[in-house]
Amino acid sequence: MTPAPGVLHEAARRRTFAVISHPDAGKSTLTEALALHAEAITEAGAVHGKGGRRGVVSDWLDMERARGISITSAALQFVYRDTVINLVDTPGHADFSEDTYRVLTAVDAAVMLLDAAKGLEPQTLKLFEVCRHRGIPVLTFINKWDRVGREALQLCDELTDRIGLQPMPLNWPVGPSGRFRGLRECATDRFIRFRRTPGGATAAAEEYLDASAAQRAEGADWVTAGEECELLESFGGGFDAAEFSAGKATPVLFGAAVLNTGVRQLLDVLVEHAPAAAPRADRDGVPRPLDSPLSGFVFKVQTGMDPAHRDQVAFLRVCSGRFERGMQTTVTRTGRTFATKYVQQMFGRDRTTVDIAYPGDVIGLVNATALQVGDTLHDGSGRVEYPPFPAFAPEHFAVARPRELDRSKHFRRGIAQLEQEGVVQVLRSDRRGDAAPVLAAVGPMQFDVAAHRLRSEFGVEVVLDRLPYTVARRIVNSSPPSLGDGRGEAVRRDRDGVLIALFRDRTALGTEQRLQPGLELEPLAAGA
Repeated sequence: MTPAPGVLHEAARRRTFAVISHPDAGKSTLTEALALHAEAITEAGAVHGKGGRRGVVSDWLDMERARGISITSAALQFVYRDTVINLVDTPGHADFSEDTYRVLTAVDAAVMLLDAAKGLEPQTLKLFEVCRHRGIPVLTFINKWDRVGREALQLCDELTDRIGLQPMPLNWPVGPSGRFRGLRECATDRFIRFRRTPGGATAAAEEYLDASAAQRAEGADWVTAGEECELLESFGGGFDAAEFSAGKATPVLFGAAVLNTGVRQLLDVLVEHAPAAAPRADRDGVPRPLDSPLSGFVFKVQTGMDPAHRDQVAFLRVCSGRFERGMQTTVTRTGRTFATKYVQQMFGRDRTTVDIAYPGDVIGLVNATALQVGDTLHDGSGRVEYPPFPAFAPEHFAVARPRELDRSKHFRRGIAQLEQEGVVQVLRSDRRGDAAPVLAAVGPMQFDVAAHRLRSEFGVEVVLDRLPYTVARRIVNSSPPSLGDGRGEAVRRDRDGVLIALFRDRTALGTEQRLQPGLELEPLAAGA
């Protein structure tokens, strides 16, 4: 199928990005504030839905609303200034890094959100390194300037000292953290003053003053903001689009997402400076032109987003060509066709039917039980395959079994569903099979999510017996030496039938390798 005219034009209108941060930096609040300023929603809710308001649109899972944290990624699409924004909110908690890393394969830029009081935190550093490795340009938004925190210059110095990024401030806070008066635009010396709305439920009104009026209104705070901004510029902090695209520098903006201040400025920068959709390299490293026939890859599978239907949605990043609802596609992994009869544009839990999509768009393929995370789809005119996702080495293990035996069938169905979605990895023994699988997780909170999902979606109360293992290795030998539980190890099979050896710790791993030099093992993930 030859792509219809306009693919390149439409791809140039797309901005697809993720918001990354440490937990509690305000990521979901910022996500909703961005949608509010784009007029995609009319009122922002608190994370817990206080005052009778609903929770943030990106935190759609009941468990997220109860705990006030993001534990699964969510996609939102809206239009701002004739630009199509595909925003993917990511889990901030380290236990859900695997989900976040998959999201980062599907975006073209990232907004790194920093808490003004805490600066760069461990999870943010890890996610930034993924962005650096993948060549994803990063914009920095320093949040919570309405609260007491650190100095603006100190936070910018941290970007240089800890991650080697040159900060390029596009605006600068007038007033120290905790006494936020507004923003000084570094290029124009214009002052933006905000009028807060009750609870930050609606967009803060903006008033613009020239430099002389700002000087009269703010006095020493205005002067200090100008001096600090000029100081950074003198050290190479002026905006440089090439340095930003190369991942050597980061535009820096300030604000307070909970009050919806500074958010419109971030949206403007994303439209003006964030990269549009670009050719993606296939598994052989060859960039696929945007106007090639349709191709894309699945980076997330989710069930239970619509409680009324319990359908399964595969999130597809469109990489090339024009997608049209109803077209027949081919799944590279199986060679089978997949009919795209039910396709929806995602907005958190809410959805609308989509008929056409272009490179950069994230769409939801409904009733996608034949699709797995990492699958490539194409129009069938020529084989296409995008690189596989990196595996993550689990460090936490638990045997799962239904509390009530008469729910075993539902239990097996639920475990298979969670495995397909990548909520947890599932290992099985040759003796027990599906009756008592071992759940393997990067972080222990994944077990809580699995138990919650089994209870709420399949009506199964599950018992989880934690296991003492912390290290997993893939067994390479076609006929491996004997392994058992005698020296603190066990053997299970993954979903592909590959043997996985589990060890209590690295000492037990080393002991086994010395005792059995013929045993060939390899990590499940790089650096494991």
